[in-house]
Amino acid sequence: MEQREAAGRRRVGLCVLCGLPAAGKSTLARALRHRLPRRQRWDCALLTYDDLIPPEAFGPPAPEAGLAGQTPLLSRWKLYRHELLQYLEHFLQALINGDRLSAPPSRTESTWESFVACCEGQGLLSSQGPDAGACHYLTDVATSRPLYFILDDNFYYQSMRYEVYQLARKYSLSFCQLFLECPLEWCLQRNHLRSHPLPDQTIYLMARKIEMPDLENNAWEKNSLILKSFECTLEDNLQIIHLLANALENPVKQNEENTEQKEVDRAICAASTVHQADQTFRRIISQTMKDAKDKNVRPSDMKSLAEELNKLKAEFLEDLRQGSHLKNKICQQNSDPVTSVTSSFQYEATNVVNKYILK
Repeated sequence: MEQREAAGRRRVGLCVLCGLPAAGKSTLARALRHRLPRRQRWDCALLTYDDLIPPEAFGPPAPEAGLAGQTPLLSRWKLYRHELLQYLEHFLQALINGDRLSAPPSRTESTWESFVACCEGQGLLSSQGPDAGACHYLTDVATSRPLYFILDDNFYYQSMRYEVYQLARKYSLSFCQLFLECPLEWCLQRNHLRSHPLPDQTIYLMARKIEMPDLENNAWEKNSLILKSFECTLEDNLQIIHLLANALENPVKQNEENTEQKEVDRAICAASTVHQADQTFRRIISQTMKDAKDKNVRPSDMKSLAEELNKLKAEFLEDLRQGSHLKNKICQQNSDPVTSVTSSFQYEATNVVNKYILK
């Protein structure tokens, strides 16, 4: 109990950075990592997902050791994201309990080592003894200085950010969000200057899907700041510090936003919606292919048309799984989300097939 109380005196915050690739998130994250210890006397740890998630995460799923091989139906990228969040929770449990940090039994070895190296490099962990690889010691466990974790990733779906909020609520931590609203054209230009730029199409697709914090309708997103400027001004810096300080003074209560049952209901609703939409999309694609054949689309183009339509179907279904079409609303008896998304899919599918018919 004494250890819990000692660790409990240390306030811990989770700050989520979100926005399009090349919007300036990493630049802001590094600035916070540098400024917060000097100006606020807060400890600050930076978790950069691009550095911690291995390149193979963006490939097709395949069985392998660790968490990334347990659910082949999910993308590796999504599994690695969940895995990093579990490692962060593992660290927080050790911090709260005053324990040493041991390797979790279920892990991807290379990713766990990257996470540990990241924490060690920022002074959060130290290795001691002959078996240092399996056991790590938390530094300054009893310090009274606040500790902020800055999570640097795109977090373009609200559901991705909500997972971090749930972690904060579970352990009564502080939670806040910084959303960088950078114009798409600027993101594309800055991306081209990178040593390893993303394909333009990836950024275009993300720009179409990204969900800004909804401060009016989502109580859990109330501690959010939307930065509209290309580079942070002095006023922006002051607002950021105010947001972080306010979140520290008002950690999430464990019974706050008690929406667990609502989340279960929404998940059930989403699963049903995805299944219905999948069946509907398949019928639309089948009919569209028949119509294309009747309109004398060249046989050599039919394969390309089918690939485009199936890719479109996959994108729509992924949006539904993430809840972007449901907008965090629970299905009511008289609501029919499939109808609206079917209309959108039909419109997009018609645009696709018209390219081939008008050749």
